[in-house]
Amino acid sequence: MGATDAFPESAAGAGAGPAQAGGLLDVLGVAAVMLDAEGRIALWSPQAEELFGWRAEEALGRPAVRLLVHPEHVDLVLRLFAEVMAGGESWAGVFPIRHKDGSTRLVEFRNMRLQDEHGASYALGIATDQAVLREVERDLALSVRLVAQSPIGLAVLDTDLRFVMVNPALERINQLPAERHIGRHVRQALSFLDTEAIEGRMREVLATGRPLLDDFSVGRTAAHPDTDQAWSVSYYRLEDAKGRVLGLATSVVDVTEQHRAAAEAARARRRLAVIADASAAVGTTLDVGRTAQELADVIVPELADLAAVDVLDAILEGRRPAPAGRGGPARFRALAVAAAGRTPAVRAADPTGQLAAYETERLITRCVTEGRPVLVCDVGPDDLRHIAADPQGAELLRTSGLHSYLAVPLIARGEVLGALSLYRLDNPLPFDEDDVVLAVELAARAAVCIDNARSYQSERRTALTLQRHLMNHRPPRPDGMDIAYRYQPAQAASEVGGDWFDVIPVPGGRTALVVGDVMGSGLNAAATMGQLRTTTRALADLDLAPDELLRHLDHIAGGLDPAFATCLYAVHDPARAECRIAVAGHLPPVVVRPGRPPELLDLPTGAPLGVGGVGDVAFEQTAVELRPGDQLVLYTDGLIETRDEAIDTRLDRFLALLAEPERPLEELCDRLLAELRHGNDHDDVALLIARIRAPED
Repeated sequence: MGATDAFPESAAGAGAGPAQAGGLLDVLGVAAVMLDAEGRIALWSPQAEELFGWRAEEALGRPAVRLLVHPEHVDLVLRLFAEVMAGGESWAGVFPIRHKDGSTRLVEFRNMRLQDEHGASYALGIATDQAVLREVERDLALSVRLVAQSPIGLAVLDTDLRFVMVNPALERINQLPAERHIGRHVRQALSFLDTEAIEGRMREVLATGRPLLDDFSVGRTAAHPDTDQAWSVSYYRLEDAKGRVLGLATSVVDVTEQHRAAAEAARARRRLAVIADASAAVGTTLDVGRTAQELADVIVPELADLAAVDVLDAILEGRRPAPAGRGGPARFRALAVAAAGRTPAVRAADPTGQLAAYETERLITRCVTEGRPVLVCDVGPDDLRHIAADPQGAELLRTSGLHSYLAVPLIARGEVLGALSLYRLDNPLPFDEDDVVLAVELAARAAVCIDNARSYQSERRTALTLQRHLMNHRPPRPDGMDIAYRYQPAQAASEVGGDWFDVIPVPGGRTALVVGDVMGSGLNAAATMGQLRTTTRALADLDLAPDELLRHLDHIAGGLDPAFATCLYAVHDPARAECRIAVAGHLPPVVVRPGRPPELLDLPTGAPLGVGGVGDVAFEQTAVELRPGDQLVLYTDGLIETRDEAIDTRLDRFLALLAEPERPLEELCDRLLAELRHGNDHDDVALLIARIRAPED
């Protein structure tokens, strides 16, 4: 069905030909009655029969005044009839008419004089029931006022989707006057929207007759080109009483405020999610670089398209940075960079690990020296010079589309550690104050983690330095044996410090082998280890038996902090081909004999050092035969204990590695560490292997 079928007055041209009539006249039931000059009924329409009750054969030829008019109104009717017939003036009004059933009905008339070709005059009366007419008029008036005064945008379109009617509310919503709508196609009038999708939905409603309610749409009007507007739109097909499709009606409700409120609520939820993610993802280790990278990864792409974390080099070195404004440029070390997708803007950031001097006019320098965020909502050419490190970096940022920048200080415990730099490239929205609040929150949380990692790494360096200082001598080559050893500190920054080993010559050509592990970690553990190691060497010079030496060592350990340690002390006597061993809570050694499986020695375990004083704890020594070619393997628990495997499983793997074909001792040490240690192990390892030499060697 074309536009002329539905709304011919709005869509069809003057020469378009006849169109199908509407149904309004049928609703009104308009009757036609013609009277001759004497007032007799000459013509009688079917609608007249329905309106007045008289059939045509009953009415034709009879005086209308006698048939239809009450006696008291006859004179008035005759006078009005004469005026119409004489002067040619039409008459309109409401008149009480007598129905065939005897009732009286108010009928609205339009009377006029007609003349035929012979000059004879007739009176034509057009009549309809006043009650029906008033109802139609009332409905029409209500409809017109409802449409005009409705706060909801309303429109009627023909079947070709051209606007036939729009109300003032829709004019305001679309920011277009009615004349810019009427007669125009949807795609012409609403070019600022996704009209292809809109037309598709409209045509589906026209085709199926199923209304589409509350269809959500977002777009930008000519009046608001920079901000999104939102509408809830409903479509329904219009049909006449006989089911003919007239077109489409649509109602539009401006829900921009609700949309913005919902968007803000969703944004708030996303921000909370980012904070929650940061709490879980940032600070998983005590590594400064990894913590910084975790922060950058959380922020991209939710908050920024590019993020960089830079920390003052003085902070990483354990020094206080120079006061703001003094000492020239600020020296930063780049710790992390993250980007959403591949962008050349990454090359504008300093490479991870690089040390760089930032001049005072750089925005990141200002952020750190002032200790507050620096926000550039709309980045201009002059801003690029203060954001980038050099002109090449500024050009990379410009060509990458940088339009908004934010620098936030990393502050922990009142001290500025560095800065978090955020860039928006593809995200069209500039940074706003809400973004600043979120970035400050994330930076504060991450700064504490970075500061913790920095402190632990500083302690780690100090503990390692102390350990290396205490264990910096190379053990002498003992009589009658070859030795190989390894010390490997824990990979976790906070867990360095307690393991040691030693090879000590004792009188009579014998050699003492020692391995120990102080409970705890850090500087205190390293210091305790140094004291125990020194004490063990002093006691060894007294040529004490292993069990007696451990009793003295236990007494000394009771006064240290931390006080507890495990230890294994063994003395090898090549002349007697034996080794006497005493254990203080330590793991048993392994003996590897040529041609036999490795043997985990079953020795009295004893209590750890520091548990009691002299005489309170008994230690036992055991004599083990060691002949040329035999190996004695001493180790600390960091070699075989892990957090995710049972110790029996680890011991089986340890023994299996020792059962492999014989190899040089140095190579064997490397093999054991490579197979049994992991990059994130949380304990030190001390490993000492002694192989008995034949006398002729």
